[in-house]
Amino acid sequence: MELVTSIPVTLTTGAISAIKKLREEPSFNPEQQLRIGVKGGGCSGMTYVLEFDFATDKDLHFNIDGISCVMEKSHEIYLHGMQVDWQDGLQNRGFTFTNPNASNTCGCGTSFAV
Repeated sequence: MELVTSIPVTLTTGAISAIKKLREEPSFNPEQQLRIGVKGGGCSGMTYVLEFDFATDKDLHFNIDGISCVMEKSHEIYLHGMQVDWQDGLQNRGFTFTNPNASNTCGCGTSFAV
């Protein structure tokens, strides 16, 4: 387990509140942590990952306002400095990602290119 000294991403107060509500769901497994990452795909090349998952030995570990988070070490280059927010509007509801490393973002905001 590698604990980082500087947190690679930030969560807004809205995102923190939404994540904490998700952790209150009966299906939540308290042994899982919030995984923040990327995977190939989407209309711009890479898609964001935000899910509860088990940590692996490839992960960086950090804590944001009591939320235990993990990120695969190799993903930090794509996500360092990113902000995750929660939008609760009539037309847009869900997590949004503001990534300073993205050279291009798709219209839906869930995929990007570097």
